[in-house]
Amino acid sequence: MSTIQLIVGLGNPGAEYAKTRHNAGFWFIETLARECGAPLSANSKFHGLIANGLINGQNCLLLQPTTFMNHSGLSVSSVAHYYKIAPEAILVAHDELDLLCGDVKLKKGGGHAGHNGLRDITQALKSAHFARLRLGIGHPGHKDRVLNYVLGQASSSERQKIESAIEHSLTVLPQILSGDWDRAVQALHTNTI
Repeated sequence: MSTIQLIVGLGNPGAEYAKTRHNAGFWFIETLARECGAPLSANSKFHGLIANGLINGQNCLLLQPTTFMNHSGLSVSSVAHYYKIAPEAILVAHDELDLLCGDVKLKKGGGHAGHNGLRDITQALKSAHFARLRLGIGHPGHKDRVLNYVLGQASSSERQKIESAIEHSLTVLPQILSGDWDRAVQALHTNTI
């Protein structure tokens, strides 16, 4: 596993989306930026908010695309091409329907499982070999309800569970960044919320 040079949090920009389940990735990157004292600032060239974070002594770019979820690839590929970052050195934090709310899992590569943000990043990078931090939001029970569910506001108890999952995942970031993937996975997956 190569070291991570770019961490991306997925979501939709704007106040009307700020508290929706689909923005779990945004919540992650905002928490991380706050924790490492690296304020995100708008950059039109990268179609997003970006910061240079120092995490456990290692420099890492933090990115929050402002392109809307379905066009996240434009922002991610702009940064990756400019800084010559390989897909394998990118970690994408996103909401995950297939995990219970509050669960969090790491995954290397794979399909997009219908997640439009992941689909667009895969197309833009011409690769699915980026790492994912999957923040569980639960499933509404039927595929016809998914759109309203992900764009619906998380309840306060759901938000608390997701925030706890974010805090928990931040504790394994040093291992992820240094490329010690197995140790990070073991620590994260055995201590789920």
